[in-house]
Amino acid sequence: MTDVERLLAIHEIGHLKARYFRCMDTKDWAGFAAVFATDAVADYTPPGGKQGDWAAAGAANIVALVKNVVAPAITVHHGHMPEIGVTSPTTASGIWSMEDSIWWPEGSRRKTLHGLGHYHETYQKTDGKWLIKTLKLTRLRVAET
Repeated sequence: MTDVERLLAIHEIGHLKARYFRCMDTKDWAGFAAVFATDAVADYTPPGGKQGDWAAAGAANIVALVKNVVAPAITVHHGHMPEIGVTSPTTASGIWSMEDSIWWPEGSRRKTLHGLGHYHETYQKTDGKWLIKTLKLTRLRVAET
């Protein structure tokens, strides 16, 4: 892989993660599904959460899990300072610092959430497009009301 090809891969993965956040926040579920490999695995287990309740395998199941939690809410997600390593022409890994704010509608079990942490991800390039293969969200701080 040339330096230019590596830089292009890093740039494309950055756009992929931007689409992930935008599609979740705008509730574009088809666009959100399109950022994942069909056999992707995601784990959003919060600190102290029961393992498995917040994880899903397969793009459709990941979308269903996330949609179930945030569809009725206003969400704002930010990804910062990516550390992306391209491991081959078709594989890469990355860590993203993140911050999210969520506001649920009146009458919901929760009112707000403000979280800070990191996304730990792997990526694969399939049919010329980078996709999220694995995702693990770790949180350093969560404030809820």
